[in-house]
Amino acid sequence: MTPALQARRSLLTAGAATAGVALATRAFGLLAPVQAQGLAATPTMRGGANNYLPGATIVPRIGGGGFWLTGTVRRAGDGAPLPGIRIQMWAHTTEGHERDPHSHGATLTDANGVFRMDMPQIVPAFGQAHAHLAYDPEHDGNGFETVFLRPLLRSARDKSLTADFVLQKA
Repeated sequence: MTPALQARRSLLTAGAATAGVALATRAFGLLAPVQAQGLAATPTMRGGANNYLPGATIVPRIGGGGFWLTGTVRRAGDGAPLPGIRIQMWAHTTEGHERDPHSHGATLTDANGVFRMDMPQIVPAFGQAHAHLAYDPEHDGNGFETVFLRPLLRSARDKSLTADFVLQKA
């Protein structure tokens, strides 16, 4: 057999083997995106709704800024990003207590389901540096269940915090 025929035979054999593996795994459902299948909804956290003020204004930032609160919002089940979702944030900061109206603000997720808020440095309240975030369908009409989060900072010196939402239809 000539080298050209050997190369062709090897290429055809490799292609057939790849196609066979692909067909076999597809038959068992192994080619579907595993990371998104059955993505569970985010449960509301205890204490997350403390000092919630319905209808907080959408703002470019809260106070003087310097601390970044970011995250993503995705749909339960398939994990698709949710654009235009209103997320409210508030915290005890260097500029005010978490019950003060000026310590609250809201933003909308972008086309990729990402939100960001520049706000004053979060400081400990009752011994814990934490933020509050809320998705409340009362103000957007998207029909997902309400979720309140109360994530803790690893350190009171942290300059950012990430909190992600996975929303399910009500």
